[in-house]
Amino acid sequence: MKHPALVAVAVALLQGFFSQALLAQDFSTFLREMRAEAPAVGVTTSTFDRETDGLTPDLGLPNLDLPGRRGPSNAGQSEFTLTPGQYLAPKALAAQAGRGRQYLARHKQALVAIEHRYGVPGSVVLAIWGRETAFGAAKVPHDAVRVLATQAFVGRRKAEFRQEFLLALKMLQDGVVTRPALRSSWAGAIGLTQMLPSQYYKYGVDFDGSGRVDIWRSETDALASIANHLAGEGWVRGLDWALEVKPAAGFTCGHANPEQAMTVTQWLARGFTVIGGKTPSPIDRSAQASLFMPAGAYGPAFLITRNYYALKAYNFSDLYVLYVGHLADLIDGGRPFATPWQGMKQASTAGIAAIQRELTRHGHYAETIDGRAGMRTRLAIGLYQEARGLPVDCWPGEAVLNALQAAR
Repeated sequence: MKHPALVAVAVALLQGFFSQALLAQDFSTFLREMRAEAPAVGVTTSTFDRETDGLTPDLGLPNLDLPGRRGPSNAGQSEFTLTPGQYLAPKALAAQAGRGRQYLARHKQALVAIEHRYGVPGSVVLAIWGRETAFGAAKVPHDAVRVLATQAFVGRRKAEFRQEFLLALKMLQDGVVTRPALRSSWAGAIGLTQMLPSQYYKYGVDFDGSGRVDIWRSETDALASIANHLAGEGWVRGLDWALEVKPAAGFTCGHANPEQAMTVTQWLARGFTVIGGKTPSPIDRSAQASLFMPAGAYGPAFLITRNYYALKAYNFSDLYVLYVGHLADLIDGGRPFATPWQGMKQASTAGIAAIQRELTRHGHYAETIDGRAGMRTRLAIGLYQEARGLPVDCWPGEAVLNALQAAR
């Protein structure tokens, strides 16, 4: 064969053509299935047909489960690809806090009323708004119906997105928003609040008395809806989200187990010291808290409370919670973290997935192989390092991956 490279290219092109053709056929089948399910959520077939006429999947979105894509992908999700020091850049946080204080003054009356009703401080609500859409300045680029249909069709969490897709159609049918205004992130989040359609229907609030829940143009409705979301997910009035601490002697990141909680008073009695300028209130002292070290041995340590997890219900990322919690503190005039983030290099998504597989083989990890450096991955690394007599840093870098692979 004279031109094997050309033949290989031709074969690849044909395979791609047939894959695309099969996907198009499968998408038509998917739409027929969803059309049959639509009445169960109150979407008429006429609405479904109108809004899906000519609809095609957007296969360029991140985090899709497509033929030829192997392993977990966290593309487009800075919460899972950046280190804490990168994600919580002090200059960017300081700039956001300055803008947050401006909005705190602008919406003072509404935020006082929102806190009175839901128990969530205005600074916390503003921090989420600031992170989600830069206080409304961020461009939301995608057609939400197309995104949600794609995620329900070939997303890695497609079962969850089937309802979100149908509820987006219901929003259009109910006259909540027009199709041109129904823009979303690549993950289908909508409005100033970046909620999913199900969250809109569950937590959306008409706080300005206009007669409609408008999280696109009414900043008051958006802020109240965020507060209602947090309250609905267990936010405790008057409780801090986290306290930065200096760990007691003998405690390492290998003890940062989210399931091992005691009251803040008990932690302090064991030799932990609150640092960073906060003074625990009586509510804080009596609250259950667990030790959290998001950078392992290379950054601050925290005692995190129930309100930490209320924030995490908004976006299931520890770095996201750290960002909005710390931004809220800064908006309120708080200090930067007392302990700096040290420079460290994190393994790639594929590398972290390999670490998780090796930790599973060694019996230290029993969670999903997702390539994300979460609480349980860091804890498992620390437990492995302790068991092997290695320096305990709980950090998902190349050193621990090499050690795990060498121990096969």
